[in-house]
Amino acid sequence: QVQLVESGGGLVQAGGSLTLSCAASSTFFRLITMAWYRQAPGKQRELVALTTGDGFTNYVDSVKGRFTISRDNAKNTVYLNMHDLKPEDTAVYYCYANQGLTPYWGQGTQVTVSS
Repeated sequence: QVQLVESGGGLVQAGGSLTLSCAASSTFFRLITMAWYRQAPGKQRELVALTTGDGFTNYVDSVKGRFTISRDNAKNTVYLNMHDLKPEDTAVYYCYANQGLTPYWGQGTQVTVSS
């Protein structure tokens, strides 16, 4: 069982920045894939960024160059640094972990970008 606790969401103006954090209760954190998803009202949940245990990262095209995913294995925490935020980034952001082929989700944190 992996518990994920997110923090860092909020309201920001377009062009601003936010950093999301997700603390994971996993003994194997350094080995597992962590990711951030988001879900906007009326839309499907989409993968925003992921990082694997061996350091591979990937991003959805709409955030490339603006968002950065990183992990601190000593703190069992994954981050999403978001810059140049746009109104279309408004969504609930969910932390995701995959351990032993089992998916785990955080409770979600709201990010609202005003124009």
